Amino acid sequence: MTLKKVVDALNLVVRTGETLLDRPVRGGYAGDLLSDVLAHARQGNVWITLQTHTNIVAVASAKELCGIIIVNGRTPDEETLRKADEEQIPVMITPLSTYDVICRLCELGVKNDARI
Repeated sequence: MTLKKVVDALNLVVRTGETLLDRPVRGGYAGDLLSDVLAHARQGNVWITLQTHTNIVAVASAKELCGIIIVNGRTPDEETLRKADEEQIPVMITPLSTYDVICRLCELGVKNDARI
């Protein structure tokens, strides 16, 4: 499954990384606590969060995540988007809740690696 298929299926709005949507989605991770994501997300996961500040880009880059889905209609500020462009991290937004995004990802066959 590619990030593009997730974007299309969930009708996500791509804010950065439009040319990077061919990345494979190797699982998903949901969390708003950055230290938790640093500790448990896996390379290639798509990250579901309501956080919008620039530190999410640093976390996604450090963990080599395939992208960030920001939920609940939140919008990252321009500094976050600039940093995401610089780090080549696709950032997508949706009005859906974290729960709804996870349910839809599961329906698409995106699984979480349960080695926590």
